[in-house]
Amino acid sequence: MSATIKHPLEPLTADEVKLAVSLLKDFGKVTPTTRFVSVSLKEPAKEFVHRFAHQPGAQATGPRTAFAVLFDNATNSCFEAVVSLTDRKLVSWKHIPGVQPTMTSDEQAECEQAVLASPEFKAALKKQYGIEDTRLVMVDIWSAGNYGSEEDRTRRLARPLCFVRTDPTDNGYAKPIEGLRPVVDLNQMKVIRVEEYGHWPLPPEQCNYAADRVTKQRTDIKPLEITQPEGASFDVDGNCVRWQNWSFVIGFNGREGLTLNNVCYQDNGNKRSILYRASLSEMVVPYGDPAPQQARKNAFDAGEYGLGYCANSLELGCDCLGLIKYFDGHLCTSRGELLTIKNAVCMHEEDFGIMWKHTDRRLPDKPEVRRSRRLVISSIATVENYEYGLFWYLYQDGNIQFEMKLTGILSLGATPAQSASDGPLPYGTLIAPQLYAPNHQHFFNMRIDLDLDGSANSVYQIDVVPDELGPKNPFENAFSARATLLEKEKQACANLNLETARTWRIVNPNVKNAVGEPVAYRFMPGDNCVPFASKNAWWRKRAGFVNHHVWVTPFNDAEKHAAGDYPNQSQGGDGLPRWTEQNRNIANTDVVLWYTFGHTHLPRPEDYPVMPAAYIGFMLKPAGFFALNPANDVPPSAKKDAGKSCCGG
Repeated sequence: MSATIKHPLEPLTADEVKLAVSLLKDFGKVTPTTRFVSVSLKEPAKEFVHRFAHQPGAQATGPRTAFAVLFDNATNSCFEAVVSLTDRKLVSWKHIPGVQPTMTSDEQAECEQAVLASPEFKAALKKQYGIEDTRLVMVDIWSAGNYGSEEDRTRRLARPLCFVRTDPTDNGYAKPIEGLRPVVDLNQMKVIRVEEYGHWPLPPEQCNYAADRVTKQRTDIKPLEITQPEGASFDVDGNCVRWQNWSFVIGFNGREGLTLNNVCYQDNGNKRSILYRASLSEMVVPYGDPAPQQARKNAFDAGEYGLGYCANSLELGCDCLGLIKYFDGHLCTSRGELLTIKNAVCMHEEDFGIMWKHTDRRLPDKPEVRRSRRLVISSIATVENYEYGLFWYLYQDGNIQFEMKLTGILSLGATPAQSASDGPLPYGTLIAPQLYAPNHQHFFNMRIDLDLDGSANSVYQIDVVPDELGPKNPFENAFSARATLLEKEKQACANLNLETARTWRIVNPNVKNAVGEPVAYRFMPGDNCVPFASKNAWWRKRAGFVNHHVWVTPFNDAEKHAAGDYPNQSQGGDGLPRWTEQNRNIANTDVVLWYTFGHTHLPRPEDYPVMPAAYIGFMLKPAGFFALNPANDVPPSAKKDAGKSCCGG
């Protein structure tokens, strides 16, 4: 079983997924009403992985174990199972009371059919819109959330949004059925009621984005080719990657999608650990329109839908450009059949402009310049109308960057307004006659487990402050960076502060650099925002991780998801707010930094019919980890016109 596994953190293979499902069936844990919510690698203990990492040439990866979440529709019950694939034994089986796990992709498809077949929905559709043929109706499953009702607490629900196409390949989002909201019991797979919010006319215009629908396309674009005639600079063995001085393991699972594991840097012959594991732990998209047909709209796209299950099969020349290496994602359907997402992860190299340059004016004909090359590891998830691109970048100078690319289609609603002259829309933007996009926000939380030269790390909050005026500051120009050691969890809860250019530094106090300081990386936040909803808003109770931009916790393998393990229809209070109430020690120990970053989207007409990508993320930069610029040894590029090295050759 482990012969093809090169590292203990590699995700389950297709055969391992099938074996896990088969074993659970053999153990009598699967009934005709059981759904497999997820089957993924149960990662081995950190201590084992560290021992493996320090055994050059080691092949044995130890026992392989699967973690499965199952749900029984008949009893509305969730279960967790741990299965040893090596020993073919059931290690544990546990009922998790009172929770609703992630909605499966099968349920999403079945929910749409249940709505389209519902006599009550058909009757309401005919009464309000005169539509009798539901074949052109499009149903997007949306999570029901939790708003304090008994049914939110006790039933497995969905509250779909519906649209109508003018033909089978039309952009249905242009015509939202604003006045109807079916409510579906996913256990019964039945519409239990249709909520009606008055008559809203269908927006009159079509607007398509598909290539075969856009008749006037640009004709002045010349080909741009990226070639690597000598091949790529990376080596791949299974999911283990080596690229220049970097080495790491690509992970993938149904909930988080892409993960980055065991990231190390070869520094003058020494393999140095930087990141143990990094992933998107949770995200939430709250909408800001209080109208009754819009007020419940919010989505926890990782915990409610599963970013891995929503991953695209990426295509060369479209999603990725250059010499590409793809990685498949092996999951299973809710009925236990193997579900392989081909090309779920893409990896390639990119030129990234100038990395460093200097021209000595005394030697003007000998400038020194090096071009930057970065390694890109990416995955893209489609959650109904929206696309999320998860992009990791590794740089030659030791930088690690994460970027979220937001694109796709706005979640649209109908309005009587024909134009701006009809009056402003307070909670959104009119983007076409009788079609509007509500204001909303996207919040992401990253779980970043840094192991700088070992697991015992500390985190400092860095604030830049001006010196006091006085004799020691006669020109009133002095400022300095003040570091605060974060010793307890509650002390570490913090927000960004523009006035002090706040950043964070992760250090290993037990390992000193070339100048006698602890080795360190600096956490550099990017664009961000704060939530505008009250702390009493139901979605915010369930997404307590948005209360702070930065959290720091001691490593606990059971603490993986910022809103808790089961945010779907949860009542809130789980995850980071609950864990940090323990106020545990976080100094000189194995710590995890959690970063919440958000994007406030006030829609524009230019975001329609499909949105140009928005970019947000963060950077991890070495800050005393290396003795000098680690990219000083990058060779100069070759001149294109003479075949000679330039810029320093």
